[in-house]
Parts: sequence; C-alpha cells; structure tokens
Amino acid sequence: MTMPNVRTTSYLVALILLGMMTARASASGRAQSDREESSADVTAPVEPPPTDINETRLFSELIKHNEVRNAALLGYVELRTYEVTDTAGKVRAQESGQMEYRAPDKKTFVTTAESGSALVRRLALNPLIASEIEAASGKQRHDSAIIPANYKFELLGEQQVGRYHCFVVRAIPKRSDKYLFEGKVWIDTEDYAVVRIVGHPAKKLSFWIERADFVREYQRIDGFWLSKKDETFVKVRMYGQKVLTINHQNYTVTGASVQNAEN
Repeated sequence: MTMPNVRTTSYLVALILLGMMTARASASGRAQSDREESSADVTAPVEPPPTDINETRLFSELIKHNEVRNAALLGYVELRTYEVTDTAGKVRAQESGQMEYRAPDKKTFVTTAESGSALVRRLALNPLIASEIEAASGKQRHDSAIIPANYKFELLGEQQVGRYHCFVVRAIPKRSDKYLFEGKVWIDTEDYAVVRIVGHPAKKLSFWIERADFVREYQRIDGFWLSKKDETFVKVRMYGQKVLTINHQNYTVTGASVQNAEN
C-alpha cells in the first residue's frame, strides 16, 4: 500500500519503464524542449522552522502518524488516469480506470477507457499498473520507505503549499539505490503527513536515461492523505523527453476515524 509508508517504488519503476518505452518507440521523434519542473511549482517563501522541531522529532512524528492512518484505512476507490505526453503537450497514450484498494494488501484496476499508442500502453502503462498491484500484495518488496534507515532529513524551514502549511526538508538517501530518491519533501505541520515530494533517483537508472525527475502531490480526504497527482519526466539519450502524468480523482474512502485511532 502506497500512502501510509509513502513509498516511491512504483514511480521510480515508472521512470525505468517510460525510458524503455521511449527508446523502443522512437518513431515519435525528439522532444523540442526540456521540461524539468512541475506546472504546480511551490513559490511561497521558505520561513525559519520553530525552535521546538528538529529532524529527529520530525521523522518520529511522521512515522507515528503514518502508522495510525495505515491502521485506520480500510480501503478506497478512485478514478485513475495515466497519460504519456511529449514536452509539446501532445498525448501519446492514455488509459483510465477504477483503482480499488482493500486493506491490507489488495489492489485491483479495471480499465474503462484507453486511447493513443497501443505500444506505449503495452510497454509502459500496463506494466506500471501491474507493478503497483504486485507491490501492494507483497510480491515485489523494495526497501524504499521514507524512514531513518533509508534517508537523512535536513530541515530547511516552513513553506505554504496550497492550503497546507508544511515543514520542508531535504531528503538525503543513505545509499546509492535506484529505488531511493534524492530531493525535497513537504510535510504537513498539523497532520505530519507528506504533502509533496520532488526528486530524482539516487542511482542512475540506465545508460539510456540521461535525466529522470518526479513530482508527487498528496491531498487530505476524510483524514487520510492520498495521492493527488504524479508527474514523471524522463529524458532519454537521442530520443528526447517524455512526461508520464497520473491523476487521482473522485475518491471514495472507507476507514475508521483517524482521530479515534490516535486516542
């Protein structure tokens, strides 16, 4: 399950798959320009953090609150849309459907609409969906959680991200591993939940992939923090850049009260 442990595995898998797909489907041509940042960049100023918070306490609170939410969440259903575009905005492939999660380890996806390149869907989107389902069931285990064993936090300050006031930290991986990332994490100051992650893999993915970046955003629904939007940018040697966007909408959440679970 992705949300409580804030795993990034499936999105780093997406980088690999998208890079492979781009190299194999090279007939689409080279991208005209690079796009390295999300369209929803954070522009609010970074303020000094309060004196009663440090990296150790922040990690502790994040893990504690994630465990509470994990125990309370029974399941959800969402409308999921996967879209591959080039940097000019042209859609190469799209697949939409219903993603259902049932605690503790079951995910199912039913496709409701698809368009664009069948090759892109077969080589990139379908394997990505299958990878997420297998990871939820425990068939694919990679130690990629945002925990002290994998990362060191450097507290940079506080920053407003939309309607959420956040601590912003630099996440520094403790080893060179393609399933870990290097970047920044924004953590809600009230719920101690991850709101946003911006980064790139801690280890080069392959010879073909010159650059790989991702932006992941979360939203608060009924006390739970669930994925809102994911953007993955892959620049492949000789073939330019492609963008994978995953939109998460229309959640129906089933779970116990988070407030009751904390008591």
